[in-house]
Amino acid sequence: MLVYPAGLDVSSSALRFLAARLREHRRSAGTRWRRLTAGRQALLVLAHLRNGHPYAQLAAGFGVGTTTAYRYVAEAVDLLAALAPTLAEAVWTASTKAFVILDGTLLPIDRIAADRPFYSGKHKKHGMNVQVLADPAGRLLWASPALPGAIHDVRAAREHGILDALAEVGIRCWADKGYQGAGGTVRVPYRDRWETLSAGQRAVNVSHAKIRALGEQAVATLKSWRLLRKLRCSTTRITALVQAVLTLHLAVSARGWKRLT
Repeated sequence: MLVYPAGLDVSSSALRFLAARLREHRRSAGTRWRRLTAGRQALLVLAHLRNGHPYAQLAAGFGVGTTTAYRYVAEAVDLLAALAPTLAEAVWTASTKAFVILDGTLLPIDRIAADRPFYSGKHKKHGMNVQVLADPAGRLLWASPALPGAIHDVRAAREHGILDALAEVGIRCWADKGYQGAGGTVRVPYRDRWETLSAGQRAVNVSHAKIRALGEQAVATLKSWRLLRKLRCSTTRITALVQAVLTLHLAVSARGWKRLT
């Protein structure tokens, strides 16, 4: 296999953050020697998450075995996932905002037609449903554990306890038509054909759409980590991957660095 230099569009602060967590883990575990330093392991993990490089390519580039590359990635992902904010912590952060934006996204997976629980009729593909909370500026606050793609957004929000958590503290929430019937503090657009809506209802829907559009930035932030654009791992590992990406994103943002460090 040929090896070539390549760039990685990730902040150096993410590398320092992950390397520091790995060093702490190695000290606590009493690890004496590894094929890669904590810094090199962190770089390998970032290359996997950001660019979606498979383990065989990473192993060749870093001069380790494929099994070692897999083990290094799994170790770092679990460390990062454990640092991800809980829903309660995200809601506390959201309580200082004017409102939040709730949106759901589908993370595509490699499954066959027989795997019906993972098939999303809305997106016409197999995947995992992840709920995302964003602040009024469209910045990512929280990402939920992954559920099978066949689950609708409003059901996923209920199962995660998002609706109850927001209602408990009275946070206003903007969401799309997929959350019809959510109740509480969730605001959704009027659901009808455009020509049958009144002028006032149309104006409300236009204003609502402008606010919700900001939430797409949070989804885009999540999917800027290319591994999440097409997942080929076990579905049981996807939640940890999403939480690891969330931790890295918050670690390099001003609002998340202090809490995570």
